[in-house]
Amino acid sequence: MESLVRPNVSKLARYKPGKPIEEVRRELGLKGDVIKLASNENPLGTSPKALAAIREYLADVYLYPDDWGFALRRRLSSDHAVSENQIVLGAGSCELIEMTVLTFAGPEDEVISSKYGFAIFAKATQVVGAKNVIVPARNDLGHDLNAMAMAVTDNTKLIFIANPNNPTGTMSTREEVEALMNMVPERVIVVFDEAYYDFVRRDDYPESMDYLRAGRNVIIYRTFSKIYGLAGMRIGYAIAEPELAEGMNQARKPFNTTRLSQIAALAALDDDKHLKKTVETNRESREYLYGELTKLGLKFYPSEANFVLVDLQRNAQDVFQELLREGVVVRPLQGYDLPDHIRVSIGKREHIKICVEALRKVLGL
Repeated sequence: MESLVRPNVSKLARYKPGKPIEEVRRELGLKGDVIKLASNENPLGTSPKALAAIREYLADVYLYPDDWGFALRRRLSSDHAVSENQIVLGAGSCELIEMTVLTFAGPEDEVISSKYGFAIFAKATQVVGAKNVIVPARNDLGHDLNAMAMAVTDNTKLIFIANPNNPTGTMSTREEVEALMNMVPERVIVVFDEAYYDFVRRDDYPESMDYLRAGRNVIIYRTFSKIYGLAGMRIGYAIAEPELAEGMNQARKPFNTTRLSQIAALAALDDDKHLKKTVETNRESREYLYGELTKLGLKFYPSEANFVLVDLQRNAQDVFQELLREGVVVRPLQGYDLPDHIRVSIGKREHIKICVEALRKVLGL
């Protein structure tokens, strides 16, 4: 019988997120602690102010949310010095990516991304039937922005740039982005996925908002999942030129962000203490992890995010399975064509110690 599923959808590989702790316990019968360093979640948990707001409004979940997200959009527009009609709310970055491709790309169009760019860029493009143009990465696994700019044709609609990039942790510099923007025609929409923006401390990080203020066709994603610890609430936003934002809002599903997620996000924006503590914890734990990986003799890639890419130089899926038995969950990356690599989220120091000892045991180091 002929499949009823569209061919471009039936060929899709299912996205494999970090393995949930409950699933690991269930499958392996583990009774003790399971340390999850697979999904780049905030090791300090959710912003206390966001938790307090959730508790306060918990009884209101029988009500539909504000579809327009008025209060949150007003606050975000003020924080970023843009108009409210330039803000698009989404259920995390994934929905914003899907919304972007659905709004701007069709079967005759091309969408450019990098070899090791976030997997949802290519997946969302394939769903709508547009053509994926995957540009090879540099030797350090970072984006080759010059090559991406050179790949633009008359059919190019979108260029996706995750900065910092997931899963490599690499960062495109201000100079590199400026060169790309000078080469790319203004009709092409350049999307900056900045989910890990708050963790960057390098001085040469580009300020994508400058291109927006200059009237360029750019879309910028930010999320509450990482720095504010709201991954389970699924809330993020895009900032774009009014015309682009209006198009995305036209394609947006009604009530796509929940009542509690909007309330939690709004409260989290006032929690500077939690944000600063998260950034400092990430910095300290990242340096500690670098040191421990160096002691083990493992190659890793310097990261500007809250995770580190590690080259095991052996089949990472096998190591992943052995680590699960030790109660440690990391992220194998065969889906990114990095079969010898794992991504390790930067957790609390005590969790990193457990992960490192498990790696030492499993690898026989």
